Amino acid sequence: MSSRWAPWEGVVRTCQRMARTKTLDADLMETSLTRCLSTLDLTLLGLGGMVGSGLYVLTGTVAKSMAGPAVIISFLLAGLASMLAALCYAEFGARAPRAGSAYLYTYMTMGEVWAFMIGWNVVLEYMIGGAAVARAWSGYFDAIFEHKIQNFTLTHVASWDVPFLAHYPDFLACGILFIATILVSFGTKVSSWINHLFAVISMGAILFILVFGFTLADPQNYSKKEGGFAPYGFSGIMTGTATCFFAFVGFDVIASSSEEARDPSRSVPVATALSLVLATLAYTLVATVLTLMVPWHSLVPESALSDAFSRRGHPWAGFIVSTGSICAMNTVLLSSLFSLPRIIYAMADDGLFFSVFSHLHAVTKVPVNAIVVFGTLTAVLATLFDLEALVQFLSIGTLLAYTFVAASVIVLRYQPDRTLQSEFLDISPDKEGERRDTAGYESFSDKLRLVGKQRGETEARQAGCLKARFECLLRVLAPCGPGEAVVVCVVALLVCATSLASMLVFGSSHLHLPTWAFALFLSIFGLGFLVSVMLIAAHEQNRGPTTFLVPCVPFLPALSMLINITLMLKLNYMTWVRFMVWIVVGMFIYLSYGMWHSKERLREPAPRTVTARYVVIPSGRLSESLQPVQPAGDGPCSLSDSDSDAELDGVSDRQR
Repeated sequence: MSSRWAPWEGVVRTCQRMARTKTLDADLMETSLTRCLSTLDLTLLGLGGMVGSGLYVLTGTVAKSMAGPAVIISFLLAGLASMLAALCYAEFGARAPRAGSAYLYTYMTMGEVWAFMIGWNVVLEYMIGGAAVARAWSGYFDAIFEHKIQNFTLTHVASWDVPFLAHYPDFLACGILFIATILVSFGTKVSSWINHLFAVISMGAILFILVFGFTLADPQNYSKKEGGFAPYGFSGIMTGTATCFFAFVGFDVIASSSEEARDPSRSVPVATALSLVLATLAYTLVATVLTLMVPWHSLVPESALSDAFSRRGHPWAGFIVSTGSICAMNTVLLSSLFSLPRIIYAMADDGLFFSVFSHLHAVTKVPVNAIVVFGTLTAVLATLFDLEALVQFLSIGTLLAYTFVAASVIVLRYQPDRTLQSEFLDISPDKEGERRDTAGYESFSDKLRLVGKQRGETEARQAGCLKARFECLLRVLAPCGPGEAVVVCVVALLVCATSLASMLVFGSSHLHLPTWAFALFLSIFGLGFLVSVMLIAAHEQNRGPTTFLVPCVPFLPALSMLINITLMLKLNYMTWVRFMVWIVVGMFIYLSYGMWHSKERLREPAPRTVTARYVVIPSGRLSESLQPVQPAGDGPCSLSDSDSDAELDGVSDRQR
């Protein structure tokens, strides 16, 4: 029997290892990094991560091909959708001011394997994002010199026509990435000041575009003669929103930098909200100016702003626009290369990634090995690869991270107070029966309230238990411990959100369902989504000692999850194929290295093995064997008390 179940025991132990959650130190402000970033520093880092090449390229592309002048609404909706995810990041940044961003937040709540998967995808997100911006920077800079650098490379260096590779090696993009890598290696404060410089120049260029552009505005460009305000209708606005959503992905650099913030509990939420609001204003106002200056259908997507000024008789303004765009892209490059090594450092410091990347420079206090290695890999990507085929990797990795962070906020908010739990467990340490009652939902709730009242705690502090007015659900939820029912509901929420989004994205025609079946499934999944949210809301929350909390939990995080999953399903199937290949590579690294070097594994108590010895008793001697046996002191198999203890100690030592 034991040999039959041995393989399953190994599977269970492996799953338990993969489900380990991170235990944070008592002093969250203690860190090996340098806490030197102010609220202004974090705000400019977040703003620099969002307002880059998208402002100068994405605006014209969406306006001409997707939404027309209604690109303004697309940016507003994308900003609001991003705010839902940003609020979740802000709460975690205030609660756990550590490097790691989405990786850390998932590790704290969802488990080790999910955390590694999120961190692995965030690493790819930053690498591809940095490489894509470097190529855009190269194109803008080369355009100032009439593409002489590109023509020289094609003629005298190399050119090829290979799928997934660029037509020529972009040494200019490689060079700017190496320069950015060196600047980031000088330390957090140096990177911050350089980012300030480029951000000020970029904002100056944006102010010039707005002020001078509004003087050239022509309201007739919104008339029916030019196609109207929303020529592509509501569908075009939503398609534009899905594209514009990725212009705001850079705000998570603030969460990644929270371990280097002076006052993270206040600075992280303020900087996240402020940078996102400023970025949304910049995108919507620039889109308004652009579509008022020239008709939307005549825009040149690659250089929409500079071309618009040239067509209005001011070609000199194009130089200011190009300068602003290059400085804006410099801030994005610095933000990407600033955040990337800190994710790697967090994973390596936890033992899930190779330990060489957890080394901090003795003077600058930055993860210099991670900066150099992954900065170089990003430069190689920018030099060789056609990033248009890979850029949707950025989308799927970001949306997956947003989804898990939103789910993690719900799980964290409904976890019971650990201090209160341990105090409850110490009420009657000698009574095994009362300890066994802790598995029961109702008994734990009652005794937790008792301990809370003894400590003067309010009813709302007893998180994870049902609210008083919903105690009628105790019969259904009795097998669950505090907070466990919420975890089950979050899993159900993810399943229902994925199913509901699939129905909405693909529709009955793609799914080959009759109308009645489509309506039935839509109703079932929609109802399951609402019931899961309502069951979560019926529990008490653990608000904890933090300066910022996401409002309307669990409703806003649940809505964020639904939006993110919907956008993920709108990506093409090849993106999902590449994503799965990347996941397989990551899982190989985790299973072969991370699982066995995890610091959480070292914190686990040593397993205790109990060895049972069986004696086969003949049936005729059964009654005799039930009689008390007095050990014979002189027999060959007899043991004295001391000998018996020594043998048992030896067995125990061998087992250990």
